[in-house]
Amino acid sequence: MPNTSPQFPTAQPTPSAGSPARPYPYPESQHPEGTPAPHPLLTPVLALLGTWYGQGAGQYPTLDEDFTYAQEVTFSHDGRPFLHYDARAYLLAPDGTPLRPSARESGWWRLQADGRVEALITQPTGVAEIAVGAVTQAPTTVDLTTDEVALTPTAKKVDATRRRYALADDGALTFTHDLAAVGQPLQHHLSATLHRRS
Repeated sequence: MPNTSPQFPTAQPTPSAGSPARPYPYPESQHPEGTPAPHPLLTPVLALLGTWYGQGAGQYPTLDEDFTYAQEVTFSHDGRPFLHYDARAYLLAPDGTPLRPSARESGWWRLQADGRVEALITQPTGVAEIAVGAVTQAPTTVDLTTDEVALTPTAKKVDATRRRYALADDGALTFTHDLAAVGQPLQHHLSATLHRRS
């Protein structure tokens, strides 16, 4: 009797010897009630979990003109006492049309028992920051200031940053970013208002 079983293409390549035969078994959650449960040290920042989206404005003395941008920020966790942080932005034309990708960052916020936060933030422009700060509540606010900056050989000079993420009474997340770079002192660079997307 001929074999009439349907033939389906292989969805994924066969794992090589020694490689896992199943997907990574520890998912990340963007919600306090998700799986895995958040570590108790994340309690002060649980209100930040999720994806946020909004618009902002930027300026700096070395730029020809001020600009507007859209930004998406996601905070998630895998049950351990740190947040995964991912942020990306794109520049906007005056009519709101996207122009091109702009800043992108990824990193980790390490929460400490006394409310301190240690953050590692990397950028594709060759900048890696270690920032330290604290989280306060009612409403949730995280202030981070640069402790160290590492640069690749071709990166623009960045000396320091200061960041604030604050939940407003209306539930929006405001973001401000001060920058000391390319010979300029620490000063205002970016501000944005973000709203929860998920």
